[in-house]
Amino acid sequence: MVPSGQLSPATRPHLPAAEIDILELGDLAPEAGWRRPVLLDADLLVLVTGGHGTAELDFRPLPCRPGTLLRVGPGQVLRCTAQLDATVVRWHGETLRGLDVDPDAVPTHHQLAGEDEDAVINEVSQLVVDIRRHRGDPAARSLLRHQLAVLLLRLALLPSGPTEGTGDASADGAAQRAEVDTFRRLCREIEHDYQHTRRVEDYADRLGCSVRTLTRACLAVTGRSAKQVVDERVALQASRLLAATDEPVARIGRRLGFPEPTNFGRFFAREVGVSPGAFRAAREQPPPRVVRPRRPADPLTDPGRA
Repeated sequence: MVPSGQLSPATRPHLPAAEIDILELGDLAPEAGWRRPVLLDADLLVLVTGGHGTAELDFRPLPCRPGTLLRVGPGQVLRCTAQLDATVVRWHGETLRGLDVDPDAVPTHHQLAGEDEDAVINEVSQLVVDIRRHRGDPAARSLLRHQLAVLLLRLALLPSGPTEGTGDASADGAAQRAEVDTFRRLCREIEHDYQHTRRVEDYADRLGCSVRTLTRACLAVTGRSAKQVVDERVALQASRLLAATDEPVARIGRRLGFPEPTNFGRFFAREVGVSPGAFRAAREQPPPRVVRPRRPADPLTDPGRA
């Protein structure tokens, strides 16, 4: 299994922007027992090595046991049950610059088994050993970067179910692929500007298409309208900040484009089903009882992912 003798948080140096680090799962939580979700600022691979429980990733409960793999990105919130042990590989975006690898091609949640599990455990174990052995050695930086890239490439090839809109040479298949592409382009624009605008017309202008085109693509991929996709992304960010920080509710609303707290409260209650204050209070509850907002459309997890 994966070595468990990582450095303690007290002796582990701060992670530079272009290096890779190894942590234990508990190192991610500033408070014992994962009292509330943690807002992450780096890319993570989490490989569960012991225990059975649940990880909540952006308020979505995911079952975990030995061999479970989680792919977590910066800006997401994570909370795990205390019964889990895991090895965590952490890096920043600059680490993989220039390498032909897409971390977002890795499944968000996957239960490893058989030869895949053996291969991944072996690669993570070797990465742990080499990081501990060569920590701080500039000559080993290329080795560690390429080891991480190979691991991510292997994980991107894990078997998955059929993907909508691929492998079909018919006119319908081409139309599906076009809608998936439009949806992904919209999601990228939303990530850039959701704090400044929730108007679908603004995104249509930037993408050079009509509101009807965006809505048709969103309905085809997610079953939700373009306006719902935008609003759900804003609600997710509000949920993250309410659950994982102590920032005042009014300030969170202003950051997300709501100058008036009452307008933010109405928006949040409509999207999530409870008031911002009630949602924040629920963070004190054990993970299974956390209020779960609707998930936003995500080109990496919704049907239609290529």
